Amino acid sequence: MNQDAHGQPLNRTFNAARLDDRKIDELIGLCKGVLADGEVSQFEVEYLQNWLRNNIEISGHWPANVLYQRIEAMLADNVLDVEEQKDLLQTLMDLTGEPSIHESVTSMSTSLPLTIPDPEIDFEGRIFCLTGKFVTGTRKQCESLVLERNGSLKSSPTRDTNFLVIGLVGSSDWIHSTHGRKIEKAVELQESGTNLAIVSEEHWVRFIV
Repeated sequence: MNQDAHGQPLNRTFNAARLDDRKIDELIGLCKGVLADGEVSQFEVEYLQNWLRNNIEISGHWPANVLYQRIEAMLADNVLDVEEQKDLLQTLMDLTGEPSIHESVTSMSTSLPLTIPDPEIDFEGRIFCLTGKFVTGTRKQCESLVLERNGSLKSSPTRDTNFLVIGLVGSSDWIHSTHGRKIEKAVELQESGTNLAIVSEEHWVRFIV
């Protein structure tokens, strides 16, 4: 791969993707800042709206697309009412994983893309992909639970994957602070019409019997 004087790739597509990643990280940081006082003001939401508009190139990338659409709809009348404040506060909490949405576990993973309603999980003949760190056990132990129930595994979601399971604790090596490439890929597959379901470890473990 061709590199510049600083050893960075000259591939424009690669560099554009890296810039988008940085902007997603910046957006997540902004959202955490908004949540610092546990409230969402109209001024803060208008700031997020302006930031998203000024970085419109990432408005099609999850999770920026979800936030962009919701904020635009909420501020269409230039007023953020009480119910909209509550809804957006929950959305930001889900997006960032802060504070925890689980009482028993401090979760660092996002719940925003989970399939609703929670699907039934059948292991027999189904293909699973696991991402993040699991409270249930190590990655190898969790993979064994799938294999023992006649399910199969893939390291990354594909069109024939049935379930992406997100570990409650997240993972320090995720490309963003709250989610990674596997979640982004799964969301893309869902949007393309596949039957892939994204579920939490908390839901998945209920079917480990």
